Amino acid sequence: MECPSPSPLDYFAALVRDDDSLSLTEAAGAIALAEYPGLDLAALQTELDELAARLRRRLPADAGALQRVRALHQFFYRDLGFGGNVNDLRDADNSHLHAVLQRRRGLPIALAVLYLDLAGQVGLQADGVSFPGHFLIKLHLPLGEAVIDPVDGRSLTRAELEERLEPFLGRETRFELESGMGLGELLGDYLQPASGREILARMLRNLARLHREDGDLLRLLQIQQRQVVLEPEDWSLRRDRGQTLAALGQTEAAIADLALYLQRAGGPADGPRVAAQLAALREAGPPRWH
Repeated sequence: MECPSPSPLDYFAALVRDDDSLSLTEAAGAIALAEYPGLDLAALQTELDELAARLRRRLPADAGALQRVRALHQFFYRDLGFGGNVNDLRDADNSHLHAVLQRRRGLPIALAVLYLDLAGQVGLQADGVSFPGHFLIKLHLPLGEAVIDPVDGRSLTRAELEERLEPFLGRETRFELESGMGLGELLGDYLQPASGREILARMLRNLARLHREDGDLLRLLQIQQRQVVLEPEDWSLRRDRGQTLAALGQTEAAIADLALYLQRAGGPADGPRVAAQLAALREAGPPRWH
């Protein structure tokens, strides 16, 4: 008897179950299975491995870290032509690794995942940085760390990083800065390496925001299913999924999500509003078809 293949959601859940065994490239690639269920993820990794092999052939065995970085940037940005998709930022394929690999265009975070894979395969130590507004990469080099923009590989100065950070600071933080606290002291907190789970969460948030703004509830629900699997104790994700389920007429599942949110979120500020929505769903019952 043949065992049925796991669903795309089950497959993603298996990939992200354990942080120790989580493969960022494979799990990030698997996000696209929500939209491309027949996607061959093995082919994605094979293509990356072949690119890494081509890059390694350019490097002498004793190549230092800086020589490896220069070769990687020449190969990734100039020879292969990877960069941002400035012509269509709202294309969901900007977040799908297989499409970014084919088109050489994508969001900074998707470019970063591909960059990190190749960097690791040529012996470089690099991390993703979940910087506000624009995902970054931190390279660990013998003489120190370099923070680069994954869109073009440019190394960013401290002044440039501070300038990018300032618009995202809250009123209280701005007051502290005006009172004498240096922005440089704060910057380090925003340059900490992001875990694989944090990178995947940001990729999913990008897609969820896009589908929500487009009013595409079915595609939004597919992403929210993965968000809940990835971060099962972020109860706000249950609320968000519950509200999408309610809008799609899946009342029973919506009630379960919203009830769990109210039970576990610890008295959230939107509790009364969500409780009223939950009561209305329970009173209305399942949708009636005429």
